[in-house]
Parts: sequence; C-alpha cells; structure tokens
Amino acid sequence: MFAAVDLGSNSFRMHIGTYEGSTIRVLKSARDPIRLAAGLDPSGNLTPEAMQRALTCLARFKDILAEYPIVAVRVVATNTVRIAKNAADFLPAAEAAIGLPIEVISGEEEGRLIYMGVSNALAIPAERRLVIDIGGGSTEIILGRGHEIVKVESFPIGTVKHSANFFPDGKITAVGFEAAVLTVRSLLEDATPAYQPEFWRNAYGSSGTVRAISDALYKNGFGDAEVSLEKLIALRDYCIQRGQIDDLNLSGIKPERVAMVIGGLAILIGLFQELNINILHPIEAGLRTGVMWDLYLRSTKRDRREQAVHDFLHLFRTDLGRAKLVADMASSLYLQLKPANEKLNHYVYWSSLLHEVGMVISHTSYHKHGSYLVEHADIPGFTTREQKMMSRLVLSQKGNLRKVGEGFVDPDFAKAVLALRLAVSFMHSRVELDYKDFSLKMKNRIELELKADWVSLHPTVAIWLRKEIDCWREIGVEFQVRAGM
Repeated sequence: MFAAVDLGSNSFRMHIGTYEGSTIRVLKSARDPIRLAAGLDPSGNLTPEAMQRALTCLARFKDILAEYPIVAVRVVATNTVRIAKNAADFLPAAEAAIGLPIEVISGEEEGRLIYMGVSNALAIPAERRLVIDIGGGSTEIILGRGHEIVKVESFPIGTVKHSANFFPDGKITAVGFEAAVLTVRSLLEDATPAYQPEFWRNAYGSSGTVRAISDALYKNGFGDAEVSLEKLIALRDYCIQRGQIDDLNLSGIKPERVAMVIGGLAILIGLFQELNINILHPIEAGLRTGVMWDLYLRSTKRDRREQAVHDFLHLFRTDLGRAKLVADMASSLYLQLKPANEKLNHYVYWSSLLHEVGMVISHTSYHKHGSYLVEHADIPGFTTREQKMMSRLVLSQKGNLRKVGEGFVDPDFAKAVLALRLAVSFMHSRVELDYKDFSLKMKNRIELELKADWVSLHPTVAIWLRKEIDCWREIGVEFQVRAGM
C-alpha cells in the first residue's frame, strides 16, 4: 500500500492506493482547497493565514495516513512552494505537521510524474501522445511514447494568477479573455514546434482543471465530455455574456472553483491554438498516481534515478570506468563506517558516480563545476533537496572541508564525505581495495588501520593520506593512521 500527497498551488490532495495486477487502485482520497498560490503576498511570501490553512490540512492528512498499513509515502510540493520566498520557514513546520519529509520537485519532474501516472493508466504500448496538465501555479506539457518520455517542459502559467490578473474582481470581458489567451500563447510559442500534432497521435488532459472544464461542457449542454476548441470558444462566449464570475451558473463546478476554471479556460484555449490540438481527452490519472507508481517501481528495484544518473554521465562524457571504481569503493567504505542511515548509501553511490562530471567544463576546480551541475541540472527522479545534498558531496571530494562543514552536524554526512574522499584518493593511487587489508572507523576521531606492507605496495597513497589528515585536523577532527594489522 502506497500513499501520495500533493501540495498543489490550489489544493492539497492525497491518494492512498495499492498495486493490484497491473494497476494501482485508489482506496482513499482526500482534498482541501488550501489556495496556497492565492496566499502569496506582493513580496512573494506565504502569508501566515495561508500557512496555517496548510498546516491544519497536513495534520488532518497525518491522521488519515495513520489509519492504513502504508509501506511508503511521498509528499511532493509543486510551484507555489518552489517560488515562495519564505518556503524555508514554511517547510519545517509543514513536515512537523504531517510527520514526513516534503520533497520540493521541479516543474520538469512534476511533468514526468504526471506522465508516469497517465501512461500507466492508459496502458497503450507505443502510443505517441501529448499530455497537458494545468495547475494552480504552473502548466506542464509532456510528449511521450508508451511509458517513455520524449520531452517535458513546465511553464509558469497557472489558474490562480491567470484568474486574478485578467479577471479582476470577477469581471469577465472579451478584452480580458483575449489578453489572457494571447499571454499564454506568447509564453509558449518558442517551445511549441516540438509539440505539434505530427509528433503525437492523441492528446490527454490530466489536471483537475481540464476535468472540471470537461464536466462544464458536458453538464451545461456544450457537447460531450471530449474537449474541442469549438466547445471551449462556446463556453468562453457564455462566460463573457454573463460578465461576472459570481453570475455564472455552471452545473458540475463547485462555486469556489469557478474562478479557477475561468483562468484555466483561457490557458486551455491558448494551448489548443498554439499546439493545434483538435481533440483533448480528459483523464483521471496524474501527479498523485505517478508518485504512487514511482514508489511501486522503487520497491521492485526499478528506480528510475539509476538510469537518470547514467544518462547524466553519458551527457557529460564522464569516464565510466573511473566513476564506477570510485562509487564502488565509496559505497563499501561508507557501509564499513556503520552509519545510522544506510539508505544514504544510495546517494553516496550516485554522488561518487558523478564526482567527475565537472571535467566537461574544466579540469581545474572540476569539483566546484560538478557541484553546480548536480545541484542545478534537471536530473529525472531527484528532488531539489536530494540534488543539493549530492552536490555538497561532489564539492567535498577534494580541498578544504570548511566549505561543507555545516553538514557535519549529521554524523552520517561526515562519514559519507570521508568515504568519498578516501575513494577518490585510492583511485588516484591505483589502489584495488581488499577490505581485509585495513579497518576504518569514525566516531570522535577517524581511525584507519592498515596492513604493515600496504603503504609500501602503494607508495603514492601516503601522500594522499597525509593531505587528508591535514584537512580533517583543520576542522578539528583527529585522523589517526596506523600500520601493523
């Protein structure tokens, strides 16, 4: 049983489901219209009121989660938390409220998870498809074939701001609608050539916005539930005729969602016109379904982050032999240090594989270049927090340790740094590790005990170890090396 919690810009939603056969069946859903994006003040900070609404909701979700025997949960935050200037103040309180870590995902990762949910729900092998998702704070466009993602992009266009900017005080005018649609098209036009109908056979809309618009079309006599530009224009004209959001009488849409749907309608018309969509099929699956599929795949050892790291190595033309040698040694050294959190070993291994990606820029200070690339690149499957932690490990592989010293409050991070630095040193010394030849410990100090003849067999390792001893002593950590096992 898996659970996915989506901290969206308009609503917080939760799915609890189980894998059955070839599908994930949702057992329990919960939703609160938090309107987080509307809770951003003019300075880009979440207001105390918006944060309190969020915390109350998360505490309720925590109680619901406790009622089920769940094996894995992921809590993901999207656009509004990505852009909120005081997100660093909000996140610790939010994590305490739900009792789980919150992963702030990039727009591109959001799109990949959306597509994962859609492709598994459709289960049509090799279908070339376009998937769009209009959220409260951003819009994702994904091109794929079967389960494979060909291209994904996220655009900062969401229903909350669009409604507020172009329909102020709930007033709906032809001029406002035209400006709203043209703004969407202007933001998309550079990217749209890659998403034209020649590259896909069917188009799907996965968001609550698309489904709400589809319901409005069907339940208010504009046609069936399939979405076409003709129907959207008819709905637009009806809204303009009514003139005021409060005066709209749209069956199937809750009154509190009408304003968001009007902003979403303008975005959807812009997407239809710019992408030359003929018919859009609404689909229930989306981000939360994708998160649960991702959890299921991880539980079956099919972690897409593995492939993402290898794709990254290939992209930056990294020496795979050296990368794997360092990763294998660092992983083994880290486990020998008996960390409290062995799960961190995944990140030690991946960071070690990536330790030389910065060489594509320059051999000088390659660890700094690599650190920047790992933190800021779009690496599928990884969260912002995971990439930042891996970036710090890549940065720590050489030079002084003061630059990552703040991380040493976590003893396991310090052990990870030690493991990576020693692995890099041993790789340079052409050491083939036999773990019967030495013993490594790290508590109040670092203790490395070697066989008596080990240094003589690997002459340059003494130079590397001397540098390590000096670096650790600079930050107040004693490093003892003894020969004579």
